[in-house]
Amino acid sequence: MDSMMMDAWRTNMTSASEATTMDLAAMDMSVLQACMDACSACEQACTVCSTQLMDCAPACMNCADMCNTMMRALMRMQGMTPASMMAMLDACIAMCQTCMDECMEHAAHSDVCRMCAQACQACMDACMAVRDMMVPA
Repeated sequence: MDSMMMDAWRTNMTSASEATTMDLAAMDMSVLQACMDACSACEQACTVCSTQLMDCAPACMNCADMCNTMMRALMRMQGMTPASMMAMLDACIAMCQTCMDECMEHAAHSDVCRMCAQACQACMDACMAVRDMMVPA
């Protein structure tokens, strides 16, 4: 997302009622962008992996859907409360962990599963960075 969009996002989120939406003024937009990028990459990797005839396919399909939903939620400009954002991040992290665990069982003999597991790890790391940024010090 370009800087103009991120600035518009920050303005819209912080101008809404502070009681119901997140205050993004102090948040690092590059961390949010990295999370969106990681969710997008993980969605793509999981989609490719789900086409393989492996036992991990259901977990990959679910993870792809969760990553897509997380990315869309991060891009939405209004209506995201801190509690709902934390729940979304936690759900995405959990789904990526499940998918990664499944794919690791095939990683030794499947480059696609190994790539998917790596994308899941990167997505978890990015979601945790956003979650950590939201937690008050």
